[in-house]
Formats: sequence, structure tokens, C-alpha cells
Amino acid sequence: MFPKGLPVFDYSVTFATLNCLDYTRQCVDSLERSGTPLDRVVVVDNCSTDGTQDYLAARGLGKVVLNKQNLSCGAAWNQGIFGFQTEWTIVMNNDIVVTHDFAEKLIAHAVQNKLRLVSPARVDGLLNYDFDDFAANFQNKMEPVARSFSSNAICMCIHWSLFQEIGFFRSHPALLGFEDAIFFNDLRRSKLPHATTGSVWIHHFGSVTQEHMKMVLGIAPQRELVRVNDRELLHQGWWERKMQQYQRKASHRQWRRDELQNYGMTLHAARPENTFIWL
Repeated sequence: MFPKGLPVFDYSVTFATLNCLDYTRQCVDSLERSGTPLDRVVVVDNCSTDGTQDYLAARGLGKVVLNKQNLSCGAAWNQGIFGFQTEWTIVMNNDIVVTHDFAEKLIAHAVQNKLRLVSPARVDGLLNYDFDDFAANFQNKMEPVARSFSSNAICMCIHWSLFQEIGFFRSHPALLGFEDAIFFNDLRRSKLPHATTGSVWIHHFGSVTQEHMKMVLGIAPQRELVRVNDRELLHQGWWERKMQQYQRKASHRQWRRDELQNYGMTLHAARPENTFIWL
């Protein structure tokens, strides 16, 4: 840790919205409780019709961008990144709840470990537990734990230099949520250091915006939001694809086994009902 506490970092926070006002309200409230100055928050709305735009306008955020149509998550993330252009940008979903000093702790972990991108530990599912108490205990216990070269688009703290090397998010409405897969494939190929850290815990309600888009578009919940030729988009051959999947699954099995053996919990969980399922 830093000897005199967390320093002041140059950062901003951005996320996209498309309706789902209740989740956006919980997200912004948790950012405020975490100590994140709301004038560092950029929200890009992809043409909500449920009162989200009025709510955002009234919250005193750093910037609110109102798109006239759904320009896709990738385009909205880029708009948010360009809106402030800080040294660090936290790009995240609007259906998450964060902990105190989450931004500073993410950046501190990245700086100390020379990372270009870091994601927090998380649970996906119901928020029917004492979030503040559990998060404090989890972070105290799991702070030394990290999964190297593994991160996710639910919440990612990104150094500006990473964008200069691999580019920004793919902006194409037809991708409908596949933008993160392309970004992380480019990150994997670059071999730039990134990780998930146990020093920060967040709650993720679980793909709320994508499920809303499926409902609007008449797509069954069990189907993918968009079908793409992912091997072609990711420029992967069949063998490369299979080897990557095998290596990723093997790494996750090892992480899970080690974390459960040493700590009794892991950096990723699901909570479909009243218990944690450690993944």
C-alpha cells in the first residue's frame, strides 16, 4: 500500500444507459457514497424513454451525452472516454454497486503492479445481503489475491496509454454488446499486463441492459443478443480459438481451486438466490 494513504489520481468514470432507470439510480447513488466526485462522472444515454435522461440531468454529473438513437455500447463508451480524457478511465456497466474508494483502490492496485487495466472482484445476481459489511470483509481478506491477464467489461479501470496501443472500442450498432469481446481479444494479443484484483468488490445485478434490449427487440431471453462470426471478427483460426478456450478454462479452474483452498471464496461469484456460488 502507499505509505500515506491513497494519493489523488487523475481519473473519470463513464457508463452507458438505455432505460433501466432503477439500476442507474442505484449505481449513481453508490458512486456518490463511495466518495467519487460526481463531476468526474460521464454518462452517455442511448435514447432512453423511461425518465433516465431527466434523472441524469438533475444529478449534477460531470457530463451527460444524450444520443438521438441507440449508437451501441461501444460508441457510448468511446464518447464517455473522450468526454474527459483523464489518465485513468473507469468504464463500467450501469447495473453495478460499488464500494468506498473503489476508484482509488483500483488505480492504486494498477500503479503498484504496473498494470494497464484492472477489474474488481464481483458477484452477479441478487443484492439480498449486507453489501457494505460483506464487501469490507471480502476486501480485507482477498486484497492479496489477483488473477493475472484476466479482466472483464463489467468494470474496467483503463490507463490512457492502453488506448494508444490497442485502440478504443469498436463502434458499430450491429455488434450489440460484442464490442467488449473484440477489445479484450486485442488486449490479449497485445500481451499488455492486466488483472482482476481482490482489493475491490462490486455487486453486479447481471446484464440488465442486454436483457432489456432483448425484450425490446423481441429476442428470447435464452438467445444471444446478436449472432456474429466471432472467429472472423477476432481474426482467429479454428485451432487458435480452441486453444484459447482450453487455456482460459484451465486458468479459471486453477484460480478457483487455489482461492477456495486458501481463502474459502473466490474473485467471482454468482448469487441466484440466498447464497454465494464461487466461480
